[in-house]
Amino acid sequence: MTTDSTDAPSPAVFSNDIVAAVLHHMNDDHAADNLLIARAFGDSHADAAHMVHVDGLAGHWVYTAGDSPEQALRVEWSQPISERAEIRREIVALYDRACAALGVEPRPHD
Repeated sequence: MTTDSTDAPSPAVFSNDIVAAVLHHMNDDHAADNLLIARAFGDSHADAAHMVHVDGLAGHWVYTAGDSPEQALRVEWSQPISERAEIRREIVALYDRACAALGVEPRPHD
């Protein structure tokens, strides 16, 4: 059986409240993690980064590197997600991948 794109499930669109809570948490409590992700998946010379969006397929950041203009960065999750709790799981996995890519020892996850 062949499946065309019309049969594929739509990516999750999280409510504005959920997105705002994730962005607040990531940008206030995990600013260093944002920078690590930008360096691993964007530009190794990134010197500032913040998360700007989250959806069922990816996390979205912007970063700067030196005097370069701000750059957009989209990093896909390991699999599509549809529940709020899955966002944390995917960000933790992304953080671990970023640490591995940069040779950084990841901190323990609570």
